[in-house]
Amino acid sequence: MRLDGYGLFVRDMGRMIRFYRDVLGFEIKEAEDADNVYLVKDGTLFLLYGRKDFEKMTGKKFEYLKGINAHAEMALYVDTFEEVDKEYDNALENGATSILPPTLEPWGQRTCFIADPEGNIIEIGSWNKKYEDKDLD
Repeated sequence: MRLDGYGLFVRDMGRMIRFYRDVLGFEIKEAEDADNVYLVKDGTLFLLYGRKDFEKMTGKKFEYLKGINAHAEMALYVDTFEEVDKEYDNALENGATSILPPTLEPWGQRTCFIADPEGNIIEIGSWNKKYEDKDLD
């Protein structure tokens, strides 16, 4: 098997599309009333599924966490420490919730954690190196 993508089951598709597109820079072409949103971000398929639409498709009801949930995390990388701070501030100004403000960790990474409007945790981090060079040590 090969990893094909990662998806989130969302309550408010329009709000989540606006957040991932306008705040985090994901390329999303579907309309805000779409049932499913498919996009590729940096070579990885990322999906947003409407919760009600998924339940209709499967004929099953599911329980969804409310508030901030820490069952998974999505990690995003930027090339500089300054970009971590900038993207963190931008996300907070546009509906994200702070989990951990930008912090220089003892292992040399500057990182922060936010939650999207539906409580999914996102890390924004940097080793202060270009993405292509970050794992070369």
